[in-house]
Amino acid sequence: MSFLNQIPTMDRDSLRELKKGIDLSFRDFSRAYGEAIEGFFDPLLAFLIWLEKLLVITPWPIVIGVFGLLAWIGSRSIKLVIGTITCFIVIGYFGMWENCMATVAIISVATLVCIVVGIPIGVLMSKSSRVEKSVLPVLDMMQTIPSFVYLIPIIMLLGIGKVPGLIAVCIYALPPVVRLTNLGIREVDKETLEACEAFGATPLQKLISVQIPLSLPTIFAGINQTIMMALAMVVIASMIGVKGLGVPILQAISNQYLALGLMNGLAIVALAIIFDRVTQKYGQRMQKHRGQKK
Repeated sequence: MSFLNQIPTMDRDSLRELKKGIDLSFRDFSRAYGEAIEGFFDPLLAFLIWLEKLLVITPWPIVIGVFGLLAWIGSRSIKLVIGTITCFIVIGYFGMWENCMATVAIISVATLVCIVVGIPIGVLMSKSSRVEKSVLPVLDMMQTIPSFVYLIPIIMLLGIGKVPGLIAVCIYALPPVVRLTNLGIREVDKETLEACEAFGATPLQKLISVQIPLSLPTIFAGINQTIMMALAMVVIASMIGVKGLGVPILQAISNQYLALGLMNGLAIVALAIIFDRVTQKYGQRMQKHRGQKK
């Protein structure tokens, strides 16, 4: 009965040795390859720093004008443009401009990285069921593992700074664009693909000219979710040296500053609403365009 009442467990000495072996192996790996991996990410770090400085140094009317223009290009809604301009003016008026620009910079770079990495992976998944079965568990793990868990090896490998924060944001935000790229390409009408094959299109021509254009609304929905998840990581990324609206929120938590936390939290919410509405409107426009073509 004792066997049924208590699950068999590894003895403490063996468990301690196992944990020690894993820790020592990763420590040796970080010492051997840490500098090389850090050097690999140097161009990305340089781009992030350049974009952040550009947004901070550029006069605020120009920056807000550019954001308003981008909102118009994406949504073609004058209400959304006015709302975007108003939100950024209010954020600046309450002294959160530099932190807001730092947040916009890291979200922009993280989204760009997720698009560059995620869309090709999604395309490969759509072309091979074996690749899909191999990648899906990894995506599930990336979405379910608490962010603090994978922050540990990233910090051990790269230390505190912008690059570890950016990697942490990308790990959390990458799965939606991969999943929806795969889904969008798989949902392309088979009759359309058969017509392309009848005209002698190669697999690459079929992908570039038909499958990706027809699946763009779905892919854009994935990009929308990636941006939202990247914004959700802003506060956690600030814990490992990433500047932005998350830093004042951490200060507010540690010092019980209610007003500071609320103001910066609402600024993050405003950014999320702006990005969400603009990308949604753009996706809807693409869907209508696709429907008219059919």
